[in-house]
Amino acid sequence: MTTHTRIKICGITSHDDALDAVEAGVDAIGLVFFEKSARHVSIDTAAEIADSLPPFISKVALFVNAEQAAIDNVLANVPIDLLQFHGQEAESSCAIYSKPYIKAIRMSDDVNIEHQIDQFNSASGLLLDTYVKGQPGGTGLVFDWKRIPSSLTKPVILAGGLTPDNVANAISQVRPYAVDVSGGVESSPGKKDIVKMNQFIREARNA
Repeated sequence: MTTHTRIKICGITSHDDALDAVEAGVDAIGLVFFEKSARHVSIDTAAEIADSLPPFISKVALFVNAEQAAIDNVLANVPIDLLQFHGQEAESSCAIYSKPYIKAIRMSDDVNIEHQIDQFNSASGLLLDTYVKGQPGGTGLVFDWKRIPSSLTKPVILAGGLTPDNVANAISQVRPYAVDVSGGVESSPGKKDIVKMNQFIREARNA
């Protein structure tokens, strides 16, 4: 069975950017609840963004080594569909919520993806991102896609340095379930560029 590659735009920080992403044809938007990120949003802002979205747009909450109480607070106030864990969380910490989740894997030299699938068996999928020491994500750098096995038992979400210029090649080479972009469609950190979003989604759809 063939399906189109899903597209998530992460690091949405405003109502206008969210609606521009929807108009461009995105499948999911990401809301970052990591205070050290330039794309961090407050619960009030996240709730405003989420409430403005039409049906069938998935709302993803991104956390980095967050306390359970903080995650529970987000879930109590924002209509989140999917959790994304981007730190050193164990499976037992990811699977305790009443929402499906994806686990981000930073592709350091020693990462074995099959082992990570075994470690996070309860995850809906794995997000593969570029490894840069001290940065949990948003590096703007591409890793070697040839390191991704062609047949995995979990859906793969490809991230890390994707742009309108390379996303078609990425999809052609990796055949991921989804692609995830943030900085590659921005005019500045946290501010999305409507032209780049449209270009990215057009290139991804045509891949």
